[in-house]
Amino acid sequence: MPLISLIKGNSPQRHRGTEKILIKSVDVESLAKSSKDFTALVKLLESLGLRKGFVGENDISRSATFLISQARFNVIYRKKPWDDTDLSLTVTDPDTAFDIVKGQGLKILEDGSGPEPSHSARHFTVQFPDRTRLMIMGGRVDDNVLDYEQMASFEGKLSATGKQFGIVVSRFNSFITERLLAGAIDGLVRCGAKRFEAYPITRVPGAFEIPLAARSLALTGKYDAIICIGCLLRGDTAHYDVIVNEVTRGIGQSAQETGVPHAFGVLTCDNLEQAIDRAGLKMGNKGFEAALAAVEMASLKKAISSQRSAVTKKRGFGRRTSDVGQKRTARSRSSTDKSKKPRGR
Repeated sequence: MPLISLIKGNSPQRHRGTEKILIKSVDVESLAKSSKDFTALVKLLESLGLRKGFVGENDISRSATFLISQARFNVIYRKKPWDDTDLSLTVTDPDTAFDIVKGQGLKILEDGSGPEPSHSARHFTVQFPDRTRLMIMGGRVDDNVLDYEQMASFEGKLSATGKQFGIVVSRFNSFITERLLAGAIDGLVRCGAKRFEAYPITRVPGAFEIPLAARSLALTGKYDAIICIGCLLRGDTAHYDVIVNEVTRGIGQSAQETGVPHAFGVLTCDNLEQAIDRAGLKMGNKGFEAALAAVEMASLKKAISSQRSAVTKKRGFGRRTSDVGQKRTARSRSSTDKSKKPRGR
């Protein structure tokens, strides 16, 4: 069974007489039964598309960390006897995963759904040489899905591979913005962005200057998304409200008019303590969250553009429009030529 490591917050709270633990994250660890199984399992996970992170080894163990875009933490009670596996994976295409497993010479213990295409889902168990067991499951890919079903749902992926992101950072309140910037870079790198090359950084004096710099970057056409980072703290005058409104409006307007996604990573806090909590402490790092939003929106825009191009090409909109335009031009020229001919007296 996988080991579950719970990392909790620093300060438990009392709630109605009981202790409430604030869980910050959940680490799921799978134990391989031998070094040979460990090597084979890591190879298979990489083949299935998981991005490998830190790999380490010491006198006690070998370990490999895999970075995933979506995870769920399930607690299960088996009502009937069940041969538990050491790790379970859900994939988008179990049939392709099955072929990959067979290609690596691993043993298939059972194929719960069978090979018939009529089954909408498939799950099978893989056994490694020293009896480490892995279950792979998922819904089958249907080639006969209607076009309107494909067009009805779009979702961006957390993959920054091959994409360029512009980052605009305010120098004002740099104590906070530099931490937000570090979180944003961490988010981009974890999503596959090329380190030091995929996210050129533009620095501006304050938050008020962010929209102009963001628009200028977007208009170059070089970037898939823009990440805007700043920090505004409420003071004793109305200056805070004026700047917040202008920055928010400017960033939104820039995104709408340029068509390039803009991620809003500008903190608007009442005091410094709130800003610190949102720059890497109790409330997480909003720069990291802005980076993930930028990656997803860049992917979503590309998916929608590709679908639109495919539909246009399939229906022949571009060709028909061109033909209509040529016919209208020909008619216009013909009418002009006729009007130029001298009339008989």
